[in-house]
Amino acid sequence: MKIEKEAEKILKEFSKTLENIPDLEETHYIVDNINLSREDVARDKNPEKIMRNTTVDENGNMIVEKSKWK
Repeated sequence: MKIEKEAEKILKEFSKTLENIPDLEETHYIVDNINLSREDVARDKNPEKIMRNTTVDENGNMIVEKSKWK
C-alpha cells in the first residue's frame, strides 16, 4: 500500500538522520547546589499597591472575577 511505502521511507530517512547525531558524554554538575530550596518566610505586603491595581466598589471592597469552568 501507498501508506506503508511512505511510512517505510520516513522511517529510513529518520534512521539516517539519527546516525548523524553525535554521541554525547553524560552531563555532570560542577557545583553541589542541586535542589536548593529557600526558607519559607512571609514577605511584607503593600496593600496600597494592591488596591491601586484593582477595582473597588463604594464600600471599599475589591471586585474580582469568579473562576470560570473549563
